[in-house]
Amino acid sequence: MDLAGALAYLDDHVNLETDASARAASKRLDRVGRLVELMGEPQRAYPVVHLTGTNGKGSTARMLTSLLVTKGLSAGTYTSPHLERFNERIAWNGEPISDAAFVEIVEAVASVERVMDDAPTVFEILTAAAFRWFADIAIDVGVIEVGLGGRWDATNVADGQVAVVTNVSLDHAETIGPTLTDIATEKAGIVKPDSTLVLGETEPRLAEIFRAAGAAEVWERDHDFGCVANGLAHGGRLLDLRTPGAAYDDVYLPLHGAHQGDNAAVALAAAEAFFGAPLDPEVVGDAFAAVRVPGRLEVVDRQPLVVLDGAHNPAGAAAAADAIAEAFGDAAGKLLIVGLLQGKDPMEMLEALEARGARLLVACPAPSPRTLPPQDVAAAAQSMGIEAEAASSVPEALARALAVASPDDLVLVSGSLYVVGAARAALGGAR
Repeated sequence: MDLAGALAYLDDHVNLETDASARAASKRLDRVGRLVELMGEPQRAYPVVHLTGTNGKGSTARMLTSLLVTKGLSAGTYTSPHLERFNERIAWNGEPISDAAFVEIVEAVASVERVMDDAPTVFEILTAAAFRWFADIAIDVGVIEVGLGGRWDATNVADGQVAVVTNVSLDHAETIGPTLTDIATEKAGIVKPDSTLVLGETEPRLAEIFRAAGAAEVWERDHDFGCVANGLAHGGRLLDLRTPGAAYDDVYLPLHGAHQGDNAAVALAAAEAFFGAPLDPEVVGDAFAAVRVPGRLEVVDRQPLVVLDGAHNPAGAAAAADAIAEAFGDAAGKLLIVGLLQGKDPMEMLEALEARGARLLVACPAPSPRTLPPQDVAAAAQSMGIEAEAASSVPEALARALAVASPDDLVLVSGSLYVVGAARAALGGAR
């Protein structure tokens, strides 16, 4: 099997990320459980920090990984989805898996699938492959991000020593909803006996669901830990953070958006819970200063300023809009490139993105079978009084917006990580 063969093998399986109709039948762990059993239970070869939440999981996972690596541990990180390549999902000390290693672990899964009665999904294959690779390279700790929900997510065959919840808002309600209580209950399914729960959600009714999930200890944001000062700094934030064991002042985080302060507090608390002790302030400062999160308020070009943000639900879109206004409010004008997936209300998303202030909105299809037609997004924008048009692809939308923008304008690409990934590729990838 070569890389093309590995990708073809994955393409031969059901992909729940692109086939929403299959999600309702995906609430089962027996298939991925059988897969890892045949592979020797690799997810039990190292301790795990397990993360769930509606928004901020990816950023929090990267911050936590940086803290663990700066402390001197070998850390494997599993996140989803990817922006440009599957390799991004499986990383060792922050570096994506090589093509050769990726092919090797996919081939390992394929070899044991032959004796299974039921074919695994793409996400189950990648989850088992990640667990296997992390065991092979003998990591000290796995930072494992849930794909969807928690209780029935394939990653939940691992038992987290620390369970992390960033927050809860309405997203994927058709699968793990319909209510916030339902969503919280699903996410609470990652909490295991004897674990420490680091809880970022503060709404009392939802927090109670997590407190009742059976953790040995619960640390709650704004009570046991938190971000107590969160100011704008050049290229990011300047934070004062508190944990049960220590205070960390004037911590620089090179990410845009006040919401990243809360993510940083969650990540730092999770690291302290894992080590069972506070971290050296120098370790914390160095770790946070090194964090990069592609596709989350990522500046990829200037004159005009081009910002990519994968906000894909109203809460995430509102946070992105606030961050844009705070960090880049002096831009002469704003142009939006927006692509959405089915199930999203375009008017709700555009309101959250504060699209009414845009000089032009170019709607584009997300490169996914689940894309919402760009004509629907453009029509919703026009009904809100926004000048809008539809493009046939992300590169076409980029070309149109950049042709119209002045050097002092801001171009924001948002609405879906699929759109952001395609935009990064069109602009030359990571810079």
